[in-house]
Amino acid sequence: MSRRAQHLPSRPTWRCAACGIAWPCSPAKLRLLGEYRHDRAALLVYLATLQAEAAGQLAALDRHAQPVGLSERFTGWARAR
Repeated sequence: MSRRAQHLPSRPTWRCAACGIAWPCSPAKLRLLGEYRHDRAALLVYLATLQAEAAGQLAALDRHAQPVGLSERFTGWARAR
């Protein structure tokens, strides 16, 4: 499977390499939920790590912009409901 078909983040913009929307996109979320279906805590740790990386990279792209909504974007959707 190619990188584009896997809906992976394109750094430093953190847009999906396959569909171009903010990562994690819906296909990426579904894949991650499947991969981590037996360990939600590990998924949240992984996503929080990526969120910290994204915050730094997005801030470096535009020092005047404040990346807002990263918590909901990266981890909010993955919390157990």
